[in-house]
Amino acid sequence: MNGTSIVLSIFLLYWFAVSVLDRKGILEKYNISTFGPLPILMIRTTKGLKLLDVLARPKFYWRNFANLGILLMFAGMIAMFLVIALSDIALYTSFLNKNVPEPGKYNSLRNIFLIPGVNEFIPLTWGVIALIVTLVVHEFSHAILCRVENIRVKSMGILYALVPIGGFAEPDDEQLFGPKEKTERELPLTATIEEIEEWEKEEKLRLENEEARPEESKSDPVVGATRTQRARILAAGVMANFSVAFIALLLFFGPVLGAIAPLSDAMILSVNESSPAYHAGLEKGMIITQINDTNITTAVDMQTYLEKTQPGDTIRVHAVKNDTSSVHDLQVTSAPKDYIGGVLVGGVVSGSPAEAAGIETGMTMIRINNTEMKNISSFVSFMETTKANQTVEVELLPSENYTGNLTEKGTVVFDVQLSSNSQENDRGFLGVIYENRGVMEFPMLGISVWMPQAKLYLEALKQIPSLLTMPAGWIILFGLPIYGFAGEGFRGFSGTIMQFYQPVGWAEPLGIGIFWIANTLLWIGWLNFYVGLFNCLPAVPLDGGHVFKDYTYSLVYRLTRNDSISEKVSNSITASFSMLILFSFVFMIFGPFVGQWI
Repeated sequence: MNGTSIVLSIFLLYWFAVSVLDRKGILEKYNISTFGPLPILMIRTTKGLKLLDVLARPKFYWRNFANLGILLMFAGMIAMFLVIALSDIALYTSFLNKNVPEPGKYNSLRNIFLIPGVNEFIPLTWGVIALIVTLVVHEFSHAILCRVENIRVKSMGILYALVPIGGFAEPDDEQLFGPKEKTERELPLTATIEEIEEWEKEEKLRLENEEARPEESKSDPVVGATRTQRARILAAGVMANFSVAFIALLLFFGPVLGAIAPLSDAMILSVNESSPAYHAGLEKGMIITQINDTNITTAVDMQTYLEKTQPGDTIRVHAVKNDTSSVHDLQVTSAPKDYIGGVLVGGVVSGSPAEAAGIETGMTMIRINNTEMKNISSFVSFMETTKANQTVEVELLPSENYTGNLTEKGTVVFDVQLSSNSQENDRGFLGVIYENRGVMEFPMLGISVWMPQAKLYLEALKQIPSLLTMPAGWIILFGLPIYGFAGEGFRGFSGTIMQFYQPVGWAEPLGIGIFWIANTLLWIGWLNFYVGLFNCLPAVPLDGGHVFKDYTYSLVYRLTRNDSISEKVSNSITASFSMLILFSFVFMIFGPFVGQWI
């Protein structure tokens, strides 16, 4: 049984348990109800309601806070709607051009919901922490603004479906949206048992709400909140999410990233058995930080140092793995006789001497004249000694599809007359673009070393705030944990990536604790930002949908001065946007699957 089947089985078992408990009235006994037909539990509590009155006292501050939230909500509404529209247009265009992208993790069903541990982009630990913070600040802000506007809050709680998936503050609906028209519901003589039980539940809930109202207000008519008050209450949750996101990301991109520095760009990728490194105890995943008294920051530093050694020399290698340092003494040996180094040709410049000679992408340079091309450093050093119009002999390993003549050794040899591509000097130009895959071989030790470019990656992270003056910067920030800079996704400083960094400055005494702080801030900031933006969408039941509906009503009313027409038009427009957005998401999720069938 695979993971998906296990998760589905657990969910169905949970659904069955919820259904049984609901039918037996056990959930109702503990003030828990189901949210619609789905097994989503609304767990209510009245604890903390008195605290709301205390927090709501600076009403001037909270109203200005919410007024700014209304402006940001409309900005987010426009931005999110444009993102969805452009995504749909791009996918629709791919259908017309018959190049629909294949289904992948970006439109996988498990990644639709922001549930830590289920969504493969969101780590369980940091995701749960971030989700709890997001739900608390969002719903608590709704509740505080209700009290600011003198709207009663009946209860607060969480939405639960195996794991917490949301939160809620339950205001008095009649005070928030206005009194509903009272209609006597008469049960027909042929009513079923289920209909009678449902009617009894509704009557019981109505009586409980009536009894919960203060005695002095029971005789007063219930007046709904104004549209401005309602907009403030709804926008408060979005504003709170944006505020928390701003603070968390400000700390993350500021003092926290400033206290993290690269350790070394030299990670052992593999260790050959029976090699000197293997016998000395070097392991895959270790970060090499020092050889003898020389600090190693990249694999190139390591290569430069080892080129000065001779077979038989003993070296001391300092390494770090899982925050544990170790020292290893080993002896340098000769490279195996069958070992062939070389520089992989990643591309050939058009019109260059290399193209004219017949050098192709995918070949590997192993010798130029009498100099072996052991690595990129050897190639660069040799080319610095050449002159324009000089003829050199280049020996290469052929690519897999090469059909030309080969030497007895199975190699290809070309005589190439170098040119010059600079007016400042007459240095020779070959026209080969070498490919750096970030892996270097060290046969004299029996290891391969990976260079992840940790310093460049860290600098790229630090540059994100400066890019927020352009739309591209916001797209990078929005997609950072999912897409990263090149599809790799950045989920924080954990696992392998944490090995390449170390705390410095004020964070040095914290050790790996700085990475916990960084991960917590990253996910709290990102999830609050994402949830805030999502709630801006002009679709009911999202906060943005209700605000959009109210402001649409106000606009139509100014033109018609007719309450009934304004209500109908605003309802129709909001419903149309809600359905359009729903179908857009469905199209983006299932479109690639449909495209593979056509």
